[in-house]
Amino acid sequence: MDGAKFRWGVLGCAKIAVEHVIPEMQRSERCEVPAIASRDRQKADQAAETLGIAKTYGSYEQLLADEDIDAVYIPLPNHLHKEWTIRAAEAGKHVLCEKPIGLTAAEAKEMADACAKANVMLAEAFMYRHHPRYDRLLDIVRSGKIGTVRGIHATFTYNGAGNSGNIRFNKEMGGGALYDIGVYPISAARMILGQEPEAATVHAQFSEQHDGVDMMASGLLEFPGGVALTFDCGMWSAFRNTLEVVGSEGRIVVPSAFRYADEPESANFFVEIGEEREEIQVPFVGQYLLQADDFANSVLHGAPMRYEPSDAVLNMRVVDACLQSARTRTRVLL
Repeated sequence: MDGAKFRWGVLGCAKIAVEHVIPEMQRSERCEVPAIASRDRQKADQAAETLGIAKTYGSYEQLLADEDIDAVYIPLPNHLHKEWTIRAAEAGKHVLCEKPIGLTAAEAKEMADACAKANVMLAEAFMYRHHPRYDRLLDIVRSGKIGTVRGIHATFTYNGAGNSGNIRFNKEMGGGALYDIGVYPISAARMILGQEPEAATVHAQFSEQHDGVDMMASGLLEFPGGVALTFDCGMWSAFRNTLEVVGSEGRIVVPSAFRYADEPESANFFVEIGEEREEIQVPFVGQYLLQADDFANSVLHGAPMRYEPSDAVLNMRVVDACLQSARTRTRVLL
């Protein structure tokens, strides 16, 4: 494929795919999106017309049979991630799967094993981790500039509760705040600390108006050395999207931690040492574009993956513990 673009097929017409991921893939110099599939062919045709995609399919199987597709991006409802990742792997396609990669760590392990057996690459779509601001943030943490990390606090909340048809409010389809956005603070803390938590305690609001899923959750993850992540995530509260890394000598503040606005400065973050506050300016580049390019670079050129499938399994192990804690009102050891 020397000189050729990396060819993505998309399974489904989810909002995240149509409004964000596909347009950024199309802006890439390395990637292209020649095909999209939906079980409703009309939806695929409409998305293709809007986005300028050449081929449409009325089933996911048809797209997986397309020999001109190198990899698939899967933005399907959470409960379908395992099935279609495994089927894509069996069809010889590399897979970028939306978070959460599965509904349990066991599912994630099954998916990772299937992709390894088929000799295809698998990545979980945490786009924020591919942005250079997190490379800068990690460099600052490792440099000791803020001292020893004492704790992390993160939030990710929004109010979508009025949309009764949203799949995020369907228990059987893998709905709930922890699955939808709680995975971001959890993955961020694991990334920053480079460790796995030892215990989880989570309190959640399970709403009968929303099929019994967790609409709001507040949690404590205990990491080695007395360091903790405190976080909250919710789908029935005001919008928040923040990250704070507190050190013995200072702190890092990321006002728009996981998604940022259209203004270039919204991608920046701050380092505070005593009375001094430094704004760290970073490139204003698309997170989804970088995610696609990193994946393509690994497939085409053998570059190490930023995050191996094993990381997704470990993240789901923590999510499993958080859900167990919330449902049983107990502290869960990992």
